[in-house]
Amino acid sequence: MEPTMNGTSTRQQRGLELAATRTIRQKAGLWIVPSQTGDGTYRVHIMPKIASCTCPDFETRGVTCKHIFAVTYVMKREQNTDGSETVTKTLTVTAAMERTTYPQNWPAYNAAQTNEKSKFQSLLADLCRGIPEPQTRKMGRPSLPLSDAIFSATFKVYSTVSGRRFMTDLREAETNGFISKAPHYNSIFNYLENPELTPILQTLITQSSLPLKSVETDFAVDSSGFVTSRFVRWYDHKYGQVRQQHDWVKCHLICGVKTNIVTAVEILDRNASDSRQLPALVKATAKNFRMSEVSADKGYAGRENVDWIETVGATPFIAFSSHHRGVGGGTWTKMYHYFQFRRTEFLQHYHKRSNVESTFSMMKRKFGDGLRSKTDVAMVNETLCKVLCHNLVVLIHETYELGIDPIFWAESAI
Repeated sequence: MEPTMNGTSTRQQRGLELAATRTIRQKAGLWIVPSQTGDGTYRVHIMPKIASCTCPDFETRGVTCKHIFAVTYVMKREQNTDGSETVTKTLTVTAAMERTTYPQNWPAYNAAQTNEKSKFQSLLADLCRGIPEPQTRKMGRPSLPLSDAIFSATFKVYSTVSGRRFMTDLREAETNGFISKAPHYNSIFNYLENPELTPILQTLITQSSLPLKSVETDFAVDSSGFVTSRFVRWYDHKYGQVRQQHDWVKCHLICGVKTNIVTAVEILDRNASDSRQLPALVKATAKNFRMSEVSADKGYAGRENVDWIETVGATPFIAFSSHHRGVGGGTWTKMYHYFQFRRTEFLQHYHKRSNVESTFSMMKRKFGDGLRSKTDVAMVNETLCKVLCHNLVVLIHETYELGIDPIFWAESAI
């Protein structure tokens, strides 16, 4: 149960709000309660002595959640209709008082949006100029400079249009001096097939995050999938038919929780374990940032991950599963007791993890959640281009929000 009454009182209040503002119905012995955020529903089972709910709050922490409280209020309201109107009026006032709002610097936002495309090309060109050119061939047609190839591929991903329609933007970039020569649209896709671009793009992502190293100290880790054009087929023995679904690649990243800048990323297949990617992401970020906190969901819970976070001087705020007991000593046991006995304070740090979900949402809404590439190498490089585009867009916003002047390649090179 919750160690303090504050958490319980808050859940009761939110349960009252749900009972007054949402439609809660009974079906097949279960109560169907809508999510307070408006995304999905939860099933509540009320028994004579105990109650259960399918929400993460109940399943992870074992507490009486707001959905259970909401059902109990609905049951009481149905038994005594005289009190229903009073409950509804009280809840309407309470909900209005507790509504959380987030201020927006509208002049900075408007300036960033109206100047984004030109600023994006300028920042991307500055970033690509630091790429060392490979040794030129003595025979054959001269190849396009590597900086121009990466600029063209990344700008193409930013545009979200087809290769043919993108050529107008690319010719304008050539006219403005961002590249030396606009390549053919087929060449852009050929560049993404080059496996040598993968480590370069990862380095560019790191470089694009460095202008915010003085801003970010708290970080969050998570993964998300990008849909490919491939299909995975399997035989469903239960129903005796062949089923199929789109395949996807999984993007593992770590980002700052204030600006959503991505500091390190790994692109792997859809079956890659989330937990095993955390040490490499934390290690890569610690090379350039001073890390104070790292938050992650319970899929990353493990002694090795906790120890890795501690070695870089950060505090791990990783949710524990119900089967964890905190046995083993060290930071693992210390954080387990913190999680159990100071739950409210722990969750204030842990819920910074929601910012990494916002990062993926920003990326997919702006640049799409699907990949056009057909081969494994090209899909990895296209996903990395999406992450790089996201970082540059974040930098553009922070240029107007914080007044920073991004400078690349000031400390390192490829």
